[in-house]
Amino acid sequence: MGTKTVDEAGVETGTEAKSDEETTAATKLDVTKADAAAETETEDVLGDGDDAPEAEQGATGVGQGAAAVVSAGLGVVSLTGSWVATVAAARETLVGQLQTSSSASVAKQVKEVYGDAWATTAVVGGLFALAALIVGVVVLVRPAFGAPGKPQAAWIKSVAWAGVSLGVIGLVLAVAKYSDILLGLPSTS
Repeated sequence: MGTKTVDEAGVETGTEAKSDEETTAATKLDVTKADAAAETETEDVLGDGDDAPEAEQGATGVGQGAAAVVSAGLGVVSLTGSWVATVAAARETLVGQLQTSSSASVAKQVKEVYGDAWATTAVVGGLFALAALIVGVVVLVRPAFGAPGKPQAAWIKSVAWAGVSLGVIGLVLAVAKYSDILLGLPSTS
């Protein structure tokens, strides 16, 4: 009688001679067990296929989140001003100085040199506010048209609402500046 032992793969080995068929079957069993163990380890490391939709949703969420942040940033710029508005106002001041003669009335000089620059600043601020409003609204309505089954992250909605709010405030202030309701030109009479 021979002795039998069990190796790591669970295959019994012994001193008795085995047929070629038994050896081939045991080898196939070892290979199958090794493949199953490797597949299990791979799934543990990489995760199963069910996580793929979450990765795709994350990619969509990244774009929406970026657009929401852009909307809020444009809203802040509409309230605080931008170098575009500064350059446009300086240009308008220069044009006003060149087109106004020194013999023109004070009211005309103030309007041409300062009033037009103020209106230009209001228009540029209004454009930034309008852009913030449009981008914020697009981010908020995107899930309804793009992927209605995928929920939008709460922070994306919050930032987009902030962009919309800042855009509305910026538009109101731009209209008030342009129409001289807010800080109109001083009286020259």
